[in-house]
Amino acid sequence: MNDTTILKEEEIYKNIERIAGQIVENNSPMEDVVLVGIRTGGAFLAARLQEAIGRLNAPVPLIGILDITLYRDDWTRIGPTPVVGKTELPFSVDDKTVVLVDDVLFTGRTVRAAMDALMDYGRPKKIELAILVDRGEGCRELPIMANYIGGVWDTAPNETINVYLKEEGFDDHAAIEEKKAA
Repeated sequence: MNDTTILKEEEIYKNIERIAGQIVENNSPMEDVVLVGIRTGGAFLAARLQEAIGRLNAPVPLIGILDITLYRDDWTRIGPTPVVGKTELPFSVDDKTVVLVDDVLFTGRTVRAAMDALMDYGRPKKIELAILVDRGEGCRELPIMANYIGGVWDTAPNETINVYLKEEGFDDHAAIEEKKAA
C-alpha cells in the first residue's frame, strides 16, 4: 500500500491555530459562537480549536459533540446494528453561530447529516464548517463548502484520506492511502 503523509503533527497544530484565528476574526466578539464536533475525529479537533481560541485571549466558546449515525443516508448499509455514539450538546443551539468541526470533507454527506441532526436540537442563527482536510470539490456529491479549511488535496477514486490523532492512540498525522481491494 502506498501511503503519502500530507500533514505531520506540527502542520496539524499550525492549521488548528490558523483556523482558530479565522473563527475569532470572522465572529468577533464570539459571544454567541459554539463549537460542535462531529464524532469522532471532529470532536477531538473541536476540543483542540477550543483550546487554540483560548490561547488567543478570545472568549472561549462552549463545545459539544454530535453523533450523526442515524442521520446518515447509508446507515442501513453500515451493518445490522450500527454503533450509535452519544450526542453531547450541553447548551442550546438556538440563535447561536454553530461551527461544525470535522476532520475530512469528502462527498458532503456527513456534513448534511450533521446539519439534519443539529436542527433536531434547535435553530442556529448560522452554521459554519471547519475542516482539517478537504478532498476537493471534484469529490463533492452535495453543494457543501467549508468556511475554514486546513488544506485541500485532490485524490484519485482509489485513494482515501485518513486523519490520525493522538486522542485515538496515534501520532498526529494525515495521510492519503490507497483503498484496500474488496
